[in-house]
Amino acid sequence: MALLKIYHYPDSVLSGISKPIDEIDDEVRQLAEDMVETMYAAPGVGLAAPQVGILRRLIVLDCGSEEEPELIKAANPEILERDGECLEEEGCLSVPGFYARIKRSSWVKVRYQDMDGTVVEREAEGLLAICFQHEIDHLDGKLFVDRLSSLKKGMFRKKYPKILEQQQEQL
Repeated sequence: MALLKIYHYPDSVLSGISKPIDEIDDEVRQLAEDMVETMYAAPGVGLAAPQVGILRRLIVLDCGSEEEPELIKAANPEILERDGECLEEEGCLSVPGFYARIKRSSWVKVRYQDMDGTVVEREAEGLLAICFQHEIDHLDGKLFVDRLSSLKKGMFRKKYPKILEQQQEQL
C-alpha cells in the first residue's frame, strides 16, 4: 500500500471527467487500497480517484465510526434516485481548510461495483448520502465549492489564497 498525493484546488485534474472502469482487476483493487490508506491518513471520510490525479470512476468512503468502520470501495458509482433536502457543512481533502454549507439530497439510492465486480444497489441517508453525492461529483469534475452561489464562490476565491498561506505558515 502507498500514500498517494492529494491534488488541491485549482489543479485542472479536479475538473476532468472520469472514465468508467471496464474491469475490476488487481490494478483497480490496488488503487482502491492505496486510496483507502490515503483517505485515512489525511484524515477524511471519502476520496475519489481524481483527487489523487487519476481520472477513473472509483471512490472510497468510510462514514462509520472508529469502533465500527463502514468502508465502501465503489467502482462506477451512480445515483439512481434521490429525495429530500439537507443543508450541511462540507469540507474536502482537495480544498483544505475551507468549509461551507451545501444543499444536497438527504436520501439517495446508489449503484456501484464492489472490488469483486459484484453490482451493489443500496440506499443511503445522512452523512453517507452526502458523502456519496460529494465523491460522485468529483468523478464528474465538480468540487463542493462549485455548488456555492456566485456571491459565495467569489468570497471563496478571495479568501482561499489566504487560507492556503496560513496553512503554509503552520508547516
